[in-house]
Amino acid sequence: MMNQNKIILDLCSGTGAWSRPYKEAGYDVRLITLPYYPLFDKAPGDVRVFEPPLNVYGILAAPPCEEFSFAKVNPKSPRNPQKGLECVHACLDIIWECQLCGGLKFWAMENPIGYLRRFIGIAPYHFEQWEFGGNLCKRTEIWGYFNFPKKTHRKNPDAELPNLQTVQKINGYDRKTTRSITPSGFARAFYEVNR
Repeated sequence: MMNQNKIILDLCSGTGAWSRPYKEAGYDVRLITLPYYPLFDKAPGDVRVFEPPLNVYGILAAPPCEEFSFAKVNPKSPRNPQKGLECVHACLDIIWECQLCGGLKFWAMENPIGYLRRFIGIAPYHFEQWEFGGNLCKRTEIWGYFNFPKKTHRKNPDAELPNLQTVQKINGYDRKTTRSITPSGFARAFYEVNR
């Protein structure tokens, strides 16, 4: 296969939905996890301590949004931007290192529209999941160096979409997990213009 030597890093990868089209096309996709290993100083795959290989072709990053979300208003669990920026900073460090080594064709970091823009600016690209055939409303920003995917849907089916405040589970996932999964239509459209 022509793509087997092209390394794609999927940082804070979750389900790996964003990088799935690359994997299906034979790219060397490497899923780098979130730092959910409190018992270890350095967990395998933890984005905070990951050392990228040479010749990375592309990077997709999706740091957690909890600390930047407009929805976080619980006084018992106050917002902690410093905690949230730990993963953002780790992702950017990896991106910068790969860019300095040369060969990086594209990179993109996504987060729902929220307070992260106060730290790294307003992103040049944004979308709603429904604009790529997704079944949810979720405004998302993308920062980086990449070709903009063309939106496939123009009519907002808002009245037909589930209200995520009342939905507890969709396809077996809880509300938080469902909202964090990159819609397959967007992942495919992004891949088509960034390969």
